[in-house]
Amino acid sequence: MEILEKAQKMLKKHPLCDHCLGRQFALLGSGLDNQQRGEAIKLLTTMNAHRLALSKPRSGITLLRTLATNGAFNVATEILERMGKQPGEKQHCYLCERRFESIHNLVGSALKESNNYEFSTFLVGIELPTQAEEKEDEFKAEFEVKHGESMRNEFSREIGKEITEATKKTVDYKRPELVILVNPFSGQVHLQVNPLLIAGRYRKLARGIPQSRWLCVKCRGEGCPRCNGTGKMYPESVEEIIGGPTLEVTKGETIAFHGAGREDIDARMLGRGRPFVIETKKPKRRFIDLESLMQAVNEKAKGKVEVSNFHFVTKDTVRTLKKAEAAQKLYKVAVEFDKSVSKEKLPELAETLTNIVIRQQTPRRVLHRRADLVRERYIYKAKVKRLKPNKIEMRIQCQGGLYIKELITGDEGRTTPSVAEILNVEAKPLELDVLNVIMKKEEGI
Repeated sequence: MEILEKAQKMLKKHPLCDHCLGRQFALLGSGLDNQQRGEAIKLLTTMNAHRLALSKPRSGITLLRTLATNGAFNVATEILERMGKQPGEKQHCYLCERRFESIHNLVGSALKESNNYEFSTFLVGIELPTQAEEKEDEFKAEFEVKHGESMRNEFSREIGKEITEATKKTVDYKRPELVILVNPFSGQVHLQVNPLLIAGRYRKLARGIPQSRWLCVKCRGEGCPRCNGTGKMYPESVEEIIGGPTLEVTKGETIAFHGAGREDIDARMLGRGRPFVIETKKPKRRFIDLESLMQAVNEKAKGKVEVSNFHFVTKDTVRTLKKAEAAQKLYKVAVEFDKSVSKEKLPELAETLTNIVIRQQTPRRVLHRRADLVRERYIYKAKVKRLKPNKIEMRIQCQGGLYIKELITGDEGRTTPSVAEILNVEAKPLELDVLNVIMKKEEGI
C-alpha cells in the first residue's frame, strides 16, 4: 500500500497530529523528524484532495474536511474556506492526545528539576500510561505499520534534543550521570541521580578502627546506654572517616563503602594500602577537586587513616573490587607461645607453611555472620623471625580469605595445619598488620 493511501486511511479513522502520523513512517526519509514527515504527508494529501475537489467535488471536499478536522491541518482548512465550505472542528490527536504540544513545558520542568545537580551526561526516560501504549500497539496492528517507531522513543528523543540544546550536556545511553524521567501524559518529571564513585587506597595506621560502621547490637542504631547514645559499637570507622568529607563535598544523601576485603578491627593496614571505592548516592556536586578531598580526609584522620590515589571510576570497578577480595595478601603477625620454642624448629615451621593448602572451618568468632563451612586457602610463602624464646614474628603471603589469627591458634582444631599444631604449643597472635594487597595488573585500583 502506498504511503499516502495508508496515511489517508489512518486519518479517516482517527485524528492524528503531525508527530503521530509521521511516526508511523519514521524509518522512511532520513534527515526528517516525525513532525516534518507528518506535515509533508498531510501537505501532499491536501494537494491531492484539492485536485480531486476541482474535478470530483464530493470526494475531494470530504478528504479536505478529514485533513482539516482529523489532521488539524491549516492548509486544508484555508482551502475549504476559500471554496466557501465549512471545514469542521479540529479534533485532538487519538494517540498522544496533544501531548507533543507540551514538550516545551516538559523540558522546562526537567531543567528546573535538574538545576540543583551537576552533571555532564544524561538520558531521558519516558513513562507512559499502559492505556496509551496499548492504544498505539492496537493502532499499529490495525494499519499494519512496518516502518514506524514507538511514541516512547519519539518523546525521549525530542525532549533530549531540547535539553541538550539548553544545557550543552551530552546524552549517554550506557552510563548517564542523570536520568530524567518524564511522563508526558501526567506532566510529572522526576530525576534518577546515578551515584558518583571514587576509587583510592587507604592505610589504617591505628588499631581499634573497623572498616565499616558497626551498629550497636542492642539498639541497632537508635541509641541506648550501652553505646552511650551513639547507636554504634565503635566511635568511628574507615568508612565514616573517608565518607564524611566526601558527603560534605558532593552534597550527596548517603555513601556506600566497597573494599577489596577487610582487615580485623585490631589489625593495621599498611604498605600501599587497601583498594576501595566510596560511592556517593544522589550527589548534587560531581565536579570536585579530588586532590583537595584527599587532603581533607588526611587532615581529619591524621595518625589514624591515610588515603591516596583518588580517581573517578564506574560500577565496573566495584565489580572488579569484589572479585579482588580473594587477591593475595601479605601479613605480618607477632606470635606468643605458652612456652619456649627452640630456634631449630622455626625453619621447619616456615617450610611447613610454604606452598600449602590450609583447611579452615569457619572461625567461631565469625559464626554469627558467616555460614559454617570448610574453606581451603593457599599459603604461598611463610617467613619466621625469632624475637624471644617464646615469641616470633611471621610474614605470610597467602590467598585472600585466610583467617590469620586462626592459622596461629588452630581455633580448637577448626584450622589445620596451624602454628600451634605444628609446634605443639599454645600460640596467641599479638599484633597483626596487613602489609600488602596484591592486585593483578588489570585490576589495578
